[in-house]
Amino acid sequence: MIAIASLLDRQASERVSELTELLEKKFGLSGVKATPYPHLTLLTAEVADMEELKQYLEATCFEAQNFTVRTTGLGIFPGEHPVIYIPVLRTTPLNQLHGRLHRDISEMSTEMGVYYNANMWLPHITLALGDTTPELLGPVLSYLCRYNFNWEITLDNLVILQKCGDYFLKDEEFRFGRPELSFKA
Repeated sequence: MIAIASLLDRQASERVSELTELLEKKFGLSGVKATPYPHLTLLTAEVADMEELKQYLEATCFEAQNFTVRTTGLGIFPGEHPVIYIPVLRTTPLNQLHGRLHRDISEMSTEMGVYYNANMWLPHITLALGDTTPELLGPVLSYLCRYNFNWEITLDNLVILQKCGDYFLKDEEFRFGRPELSFKA
């Protein structure tokens, strides 16, 4: 399975990295670092023809424009290893991009991640996963409650993330909009 995601802008990325470093130092939580780039996942899929996917993403991003999203509060996906995250509020531009990607990529994939279906998708930025426990939730959330999570983030790219050993690494990045020419004197 690959993931299609958007890397966060510099300011949000630095904030998330600072928080994940603090969670590692204070609570030993480092599972989130399996994906070393702060990001917003738009979907997961099993795609046989990666070249077709890359051409599609390049064309989609060529026509796309940067847009902003907002975050607020904290959330938890419960389970044996709960996921702690920052919710991203759904907006028209985000829903349109997600809907288009999901519709089009589902036609070139053999399997789509069920939690990224338009009716189930809860956009979020993960702070901790994989090595969390229900017993850690109280202390971790008490610690995180001292911070403000009302952020505005500019999204300007799509990336393909692929599993490489224990990590999910960037395969390719596509910037929104038409590229600028650089004139050399």
